[in-house]
Amino acid sequence: MNDTKPRKFGLTGNGSWATAIAKILTDNGHTVNWWVRNSASMSHMKSRHHNPNYLTSVRFLPEMIHLTDNLEEVVRNCDDIIVCVPSAYVQGVIESIDLELWKGKNVISAIKGILPDCNLLLSDYLVAHRGCDLQHYVAITGPCHAEEVAQERLSYLTFSGLNDALTSGIAKAFRNDYIYTTHNHDIWGAQFAAVLKNIYAIGAGMAHAMDYGDNFLSVYVTNCYREMFRFLEAHFEQVHPSNEYPDFHTSAYLGDLLVTCYSLHSRNRTLGTMLGKGYSVKAAILEMSMVAEGYYAARGMQTISKSFDIAIPIAGSIYKVLWENMPAADMFAELEKTFS
Repeated sequence: MNDTKPRKFGLTGNGSWATAIAKILTDNGHTVNWWVRNSASMSHMKSRHHNPNYLTSVRFLPEMIHLTDNLEEVVRNCDDIIVCVPSAYVQGVIESIDLELWKGKNVISAIKGILPDCNLLLSDYLVAHRGCDLQHYVAITGPCHAEEVAQERLSYLTFSGLNDALTSGIAKAFRNDYIYTTHNHDIWGAQFAAVLKNIYAIGAGMAHAMDYGDNFLSVYVTNCYREMFRFLEAHFEQVHPSNEYPDFHTSAYLGDLLVTCYSLHSRNRTLGTMLGKGYSVKAAILEMSMVAEGYYAARGMQTISKSFDIAIPIAGSIYKVLWENMPAADMFAELEKTFS
């Protein structure tokens, strides 16, 4: 049991990761005001005390969870708001609530994608368009699959924020016997790493489905990490040179890339596997019940990498498969010649 003072969290979204977060927090004695858009799911959760669609084995104590379909109520009543809806829908969710209600709230990002309508990280969007103070912002990254949290298998979370007191406090709220937490100041690098690893995992799934084998996959992931590291380092030097230099060789960066590329729980790897088996992009997305963040991230990162003039050729090749109908076989034929 976590021994920190109980907090009251607002939680948006009711997918697998949101459900896992609700489990962690309520296991630790914190109450959760949970916004659930789907009224049928909310009714089921109120009467049966579990999510009918995601991580159905996780049971909640009714006194620890307050379910509502009123997002304004959640934002108004909680100081700590966890954003855990797919990145494709985040902007619309945030803009549905009056700007004044967000002022002074601590926004805790549990998304791992680019906002597709503006091609920005959530933190950059909040600063540019909602007047957010980054002293009130924390990003959660992995490696941590929701399915293993549900089974209480030891998992690791990294919390990134500029406000040490807030960031460490949120990290402590999540820490327990099956969740180990660390924290750092690297808001941008941790989020970009989470975005890029989802794109690379789509490629890993394609390679697996096309029978490339473990030897090639290890070379592929090595080259992906090299590309990720170069992007993060170049971005840091261009945009945040006065900040404390982060350690990119830790679990929030390399570890999350590895688990997302190799794990059968990875929805991005699953999307890639379907593409490698011959599904069209549209058919693969329709077949999946959960959003693969790497799909929109691949497009967003093309815009971002060009704006900073930082090359990401592997992510660019995956973008061509997802958005320009490039055959996966042609993509790998090109990449093979560049790997070392």
